[in-house]
Amino acid sequence: MSNNLTGDVLVRNNVRIIGTGTRTLLFAHGFGCDQNTWRAIIPAFQENYQIILFDYVGAGSSDLSAYDRNRYNSLEGYAQDIVDICGQLHLSEITFIGHSVSSMIGLLALKLQPSIFEKIVFIGPSPRYINEPGYHGGIDQADLEELLEVMDSNYLGWSQMVAPSIMGNADQPQLAEGLVKSFCSTDPAIAKEFARVTFLSDNREDLQHLRIPSLTIQCNDDFLTSYAVAEYINEHTVNNQIIMLESSGHCPHLSDPDGVIKAIKTFI
Repeated sequence: MSNNLTGDVLVRNNVRIIGTGTRTLLFAHGFGCDQNTWRAIIPAFQENYQIILFDYVGAGSSDLSAYDRNRYNSLEGYAQDIVDICGQLHLSEITFIGHSVSSMIGLLALKLQPSIFEKIVFIGPSPRYINEPGYHGGIDQADLEELLEVMDSNYLGWSQMVAPSIMGNADQPQLAEGLVKSFCSTDPAIAKEFARVTFLSDNREDLQHLRIPSLTIQCNDDFLTSYAVAEYINEHTVNNQIIMLESSGHCPHLSDPDGVIKAIKTFI
């Protein structure tokens, strides 16, 4: 896949286009990953869809010089990148597929530009990761602060510590090893700031703006989120449906690609 596109936005986010279908799917990777995370999913769609892949600034082969702390100190800055990409490519009413934090980034992009998506797919989404009275996000504030402190002092050690928990599937250690490599290929300084923006975000109020058909794909055993979170999203949106996978971990597009492909195809 060669990047022969032109334009600052497309270079900034290392945008790539695959396929020639009349309908478009835009895939957005999660924290610590890049567009390569979709490698097991893309072959199932590229014959019938135009597929848009990209890297957030700081990840993959994005333009690191484009990183602006003021722009990216909230998820809205990343959402604007998605709006920019769609604008550059003259895309509207497409299907957005976001993993983890990209689920809420996609929601914010839709809020910024309501005509941008026709449907939206969340994989392991969370509108808020931190627990509070009456809401179970999955992580206690004190535990999160400890994780962020470890990340600040030893990013490599943090990556090796959390990757197995995030990936799950202990019987497939190569998956966690691949996630560690992905974490380590992300610019550490940017990754630390993106982690704070991700795990300290609260997008529960934004759920009310989601009116288009949406799908939440959730694993039964997920270190970062859960069925309770998926159910919360379902209860606070319209036109949402949940598909629970029997697989475990936070990255089913890597550990259970067949399950994710089937869920997406059924929805779109």
